[in-house]
Amino acid sequence: MPRTPVTTSHAPRAIGTYSQAVRAGNTVYLSGQIPLDPASGELVAGEMEAQLRRVFDNLKAVAQAAGGDLSHMVKLNVYLTDLAHFALVNRVMAEYFSPPYPARAAVGVAALPRGAAVEMDGILEL
Repeated sequence: MPRTPVTTSHAPRAIGTYSQAVRAGNTVYLSGQIPLDPASGELVAGEMEAQLRRVFDNLKAVAQAAGGDLSHMVKLNVYLTDLAHFALVNRVMAEYFSPPYPARAAVGVAALPRGAAVEMDGILEL
């Protein structure tokens, strides 16, 4: 099965040896997104809600570049440096997704790239 990289200027460019996403057949594997502004390449400053929205917007942009949208997300992984933000993740996520919600894992981690407080990755089925 051929693998095709997915790229968009509407999400942060890859900052390492990876693709923003890879499509394999009807499945798209989205790389982790942190709250980087795609225009400036800098972390979004301020409240955690703004950071979560930037991450969801980045995921949405990559999903669209792959020919889908967030409604095609079947699995979402959330990595938080502070699990106290779990309820906020649920609240903001409900604005980006509708039932049936994707399967999800939420994991507390010690650190994330560039000092981010949140990172998310996922899988789309187109």
